[in-house]
Amino acid sequence: MIEEVKQEDIDQEDQAEGEEVEANNSSSKKFSRREKKYKQQISLLEAEIEKTKKEADSWKNKYYQAYADLDNTRKNLQRDHDTMVKYRAQGFVEKLLPAFDSFQMAFAVEPKDENVKNYVQGFKMIYSQFEQAMKDEQISFVNPQVGDDFDSSYMHAIQTVDGEEDNKVANVYVRGYKLKDRLIRPAMVIVTKKKEAKADEDKLEESEEKKESADEKETDSDEKESK
Repeated sequence: MIEEVKQEDIDQEDQAEGEEVEANNSSSKKFSRREKKYKQQISLLEAEIEKTKKEADSWKNKYYQAYADLDNTRKNLQRDHDTMVKYRAQGFVEKLLPAFDSFQMAFAVEPKDENVKNYVQGFKMIYSQFEQAMKDEQISFVNPQVGDDFDSSYMHAIQTVDGEEDNKVANVYVRGYKLKDRLIRPAMVIVTKKKEAKADEDKLEESEEKKESADEKETDSDEKESK
């Protein structure tokens, strides 16, 4: 009887152990399924975070680019505004230049009549007031002297004459004008050329003219033959 009871207890214990193992296996499977599900969710969240970071970096770059473009535009507008203010009188001065040139040419001729001389003197006083007004606007005069070296940065040669040296100012036709650091108009001057150099230039021009004439005749001849 005692042995039967013991055997029954053993069987119950084995059954309980089996049930416990089965329960543990079932719990382990459930945990494994949950873990897999959580890992999938974590992967999706990580992918979403990575995508969001890339979008944030993209928008950040676009912001910096737009900011830089806007800053450059602002600087360009400010520079253009400063330039416009700095040289605001240029257009007005350019319109006055023909009148100033006329005054200069008129004053270069000395009148013989005393009454005319008095008028000229009065006009010179008025003209000096105009000059002072121009100086007040920081307008300076480019007035090279006879014998100066020709400088193309503020002179314009309108004619050449024979001389002992090359590129010397022989005469000033009209003076030039500068507004602050900007040249409004160069001085119009007559420049010297050595006779030998001028003769060589004349020969070169004559040779080129002959060549052009010969080319034209040859072209006409070819056209006639083709017809």
